[in-house]
Amino acid sequence: MKTRFLLLSLLSLLFIMNTQAQSALKIGDKAPDFTAKDQDGKTISLHDYKGKKVILYFYPKDQTPGCTQEACNLRDNHDSLLKSGYTTIGVSTDDVNSHKEFQTKYSLPFPLVADTDKSINQKYGVWVEKERDGQKYFGTARTTFLIDEKGVITSIIDKVDTKQHAEQILKL
Repeated sequence: MKTRFLLLSLLSLLFIMNTQAQSALKIGDKAPDFTAKDQDGKTISLHDYKGKKVILYFYPKDQTPGCTQEACNLRDNHDSLLKSGYTTIGVSTDDVNSHKEFQTKYSLPFPLVADTDKSINQKYGVWVEKERDGQKYFGTARTTFLIDEKGVITSIIDKVDTKQHAEQILKL
């Protein structure tokens, strides 16, 4: 009986892993649309940006060291990114109020989308299991998707240099 249970458990795990691997976004895929509120409570949808190149960056948490470095680097290089044709959108699972505080404190010139139900994170495959100090938990994998004017993913950055993220983007 134990052998059968272990076999069924293993088969279930393999099915889940295979399904997740098949659903991972890749370069050339259509970027999943979403609709959510930004730091001002304004509704934002990805389809509103059709015809524009978009930097869609997912980050774990407002006001944390790495996320602040990343946001401020994008802020400090905002003009260069605009000159290259990009508009920037940040996404985390923090709420609208948290985003407003973060945006105000650091004068961020781009919208921060509140994904409190994690639906956008899940669509983009960045809501993942993590481990810290031997404890497993789910959270956002810091990832950036570059999306072209037609809504197609042209690049995925999953090894983000928080101190020089704009430079990573501009080199592509």
